[in-house]
Amino acid sequence: MGKRAKPEEVIAKLREVEVRLSRGETTGQAVRAIGVTEQTYYRRRKEYGGLQVDQAKRMKELEKENQRLRRAVSDLTLDNQILKEVAPGKVLSPSRKRDAVGHVVKVLGVSERRACRVIGQHRSTQRKDLIHRDDEDALTRAIIRLAEQFGRHGYRRITALLRNEGWHVNQKRVYRIWRREGLKVPMKQPKRGRLWLNDGSCVRLRPAHKGHVWSYDFVQDRTHDGRVFRMLCVIDEYTRECLTIRVKRKLNSRDVLDTLGELFVRHGAPEHIRSDNGPEFIATSLRDWLQRIGVKTLYIEPGSPWENGYCESFNSKLRDELLAREIFYDLREAQILIETWRQHYNTARPHSSLGYRILVARPSVSRNLCLWRRAKLGQPKVCSTS
Repeated sequence: MGKRAKPEEVIAKLREVEVRLSRGETTGQAVRAIGVTEQTYYRRRKEYGGLQVDQAKRMKELEKENQRLRRAVSDLTLDNQILKEVAPGKVLSPSRKRDAVGHVVKVLGVSERRACRVIGQHRSTQRKDLIHRDDEDALTRAIIRLAEQFGRHGYRRITALLRNEGWHVNQKRVYRIWRREGLKVPMKQPKRGRLWLNDGSCVRLRPAHKGHVWSYDFVQDRTHDGRVFRMLCVIDEYTRECLTIRVKRKLNSRDVLDTLGELFVRHGAPEHIRSDNGPEFIATSLRDWLQRIGVKTLYIEPGSPWENGYCESFNSKLRDELLAREIFYDLREAQILIETWRQHYNTARPHSSLGYRILVARPSVSRNLCLWRRAKLGQPKVCSTS
C-alpha cells in the first residue's frame, strides 16, 4: 500500500494537471502524467479544488479535531451508558463492583478494562478469584442466629459472642457478612444537655476499684394486663456487674433498705452509692442507716439523669434488650425473665466498656478485669478481688 499523499503534494499535482490541460493535453494524458487514475483525480479535485496549501493544511487539522471530538463524545456517551446500566447509587464494595463489571461487559459488550475504569474497580481486584471458605455458610448461619437471638447487638458484640463459641474470626469478616446479609441495629441518639460537675456526678467521682461506687435506680414497665411494676437495679460502676434487679408491683424506701442490706452481706458495703433524688433514695431512714454503716451517698443534680451515667446506660440496655422485646403476662413471669437476663448480662454478654470481655463472678477473671481496667487508665496494678 502506497504512502498517503500530503495536502501540499495533492494541490501541487492538481496545479500541474491544470497547466497540462491549458497546453491542449487531454484529461487522461494529464492524469497519467501525475501517476493517478481519473477517479482519484476527480475525487481530489472535488476535495481540494480552489484551495491554497495553507488552507488545505488547516482543513486537515480541523478534520482531525472533529474526529477527536466525535470520539470523545462517543466515549462519554458509552461511559454514561455503563453508569446507567449499573445499579442506582454508589457501588462501594469490591464484590459489588465485580458483579457490576461483569454485567456491563455482558450487556454492552465493552472491554473489561473500560468497564473497570468507569466503575472504579482495580483490574487486579476484578481478576482475583474469590475464595469461598469451607466455614463461610456455617459462620453466616451463626451470625444470623445470634442476630435473631440478640436483636440489639451490633457486629462487634456478635464477634465477641462468636469467639466465645469457639470461632476464630475477626471483626472485618463478621462485618462483611453482616453487610452482605443486610443486618443492622437502628439506634436513636437522644439529645444531651449540659453536664454540671457537682459532687454526685459520675464525671467528678469515677469508680477506681471494685466496691468503690455503686449506683441504683428504678425502672418501670407494665405487664400484659396494663398493671405497672417497678424494678430496682443496683450495679457496681467499676466492674459493670449488675448486683440485683428487684421486681415488685410497688417499691418504697423500706424495700430499698432491705435490698441493700442483702447485697452488703453478700458483697460487702461499698464506699459510695450514687442515685438521683427520688423520694425512696432520700428518705431519712435510709440515709441514717447508710451513714451508720459508713457508706457515703452521692446525689446527682435534680433533673440531670446523665450525671448517673453508668446506671442510666444499664437501664437503657435492660429496656432495649429485654423490656421492649418481651411481653410479661404476670409479675412472676417478669421476675423470672428479668433474673435470667441479669444472669446472662453478668456471665455471657460481652461488654464494650471492658473491651468486649465478659463479666464472670470467678475471682481470677474479676482480677484480670480489674488489672485490664487499671492498665487502660494508667493506674498502679493493685486490685482487690474480694
